Amino acid sequence: MLFGLLMALAAALCFGVAMVLQALGAQRHSPAAEGSGLLGTVRAMVNLPFAAGLLLDAFGFVAQLIALRSLPLYVVQAALAGALAVTAVLGAAMLKIRLGRAEWLGVAGVCVGLAVLGATAGKEGQRHPSTAFHWALLGAVALIAVVGGFVWKVREPARAAVMGTLCGLGFGVVGLAVRLLPSITWPHLGPLFSEPATYALLAGGAVSFVFMTEGVRGGKVTTATAAMVLGETALPAVLGVVVLGDRTRAGMLPLAIAGFAVAVAGALALARFGEVAPESDASAADQPSHVG
Repeated sequence: MLFGLLMALAAALCFGVAMVLQALGAQRHSPAAEGSGLLGTVRAMVNLPFAAGLLLDAFGFVAQLIALRSLPLYVVQAALAGALAVTAVLGAAMLKIRLGRAEWLGVAGVCVGLAVLGATAGKEGQRHPSTAFHWALLGAVALIAVVGGFVWKVREPARAAVMGTLCGLGFGVVGLAVRLLPSITWPHLGPLFSEPATYALLAGGAVSFVFMTEGVRGGKVTTATAAMVLGETALPAVLGVVVLGDRTRAGMLPLAIAGFAVAVAGALALARFGEVAPESDASAADQPSHVG
């Protein structure tokens, strides 16, 4: 279990550092220089900091998969939300973003909450839900996509909240799906291709990426990221306990709940770092976009 906890923290570290590196790369190629269209966006991604950030995202995803196979879901999801603490601290140092008192308290809350969760977490649940639940996850991704299609043209600020929530729920499906994947050995990969959870994982990740992009596109980064944090932590944590049988150490349930709440509250206090920007740009990012 210690190795799984280290992997969860490593995933949070990778995702947090990746966010800062991608922000550095994007700053070097402004829309004015590269163009605001799709081609300009692609050009802005072709630089060393941004590429390094993408590589760290890949390492973080692998670490997340390992952690999810050995830890309760509520611990891993809370740790991933804690990536915002890493981004905030690095952003303060590298991007000259000033942290207020509430944000430093958020960083402290994430650290304390995760420490409590690590100390109180039991082993991952060994309950095996029926095949119907595996298919239900895939159906949930389809439902998330359909709902997103219906609310696509909702106006801000509701749009950011809805898209962020859908993104978080999609990432929650990814976490649940990983726990349902069958154990395999190379080169016998056949069971993965016949497992609905495999496709729920892939589709959930893709849908979540689209909705997160749309959620921050209007400039309401804080709203979208806060909704995402709630979506990817609360419901998956409950399902991990009810469906997968995740538990805490004996007699430590109240303390674990408190640690989870503190960690998530700290992440919410750091929600504006869901899209890192220099302080001079932060106020502009909070304004609604009037572009097409």
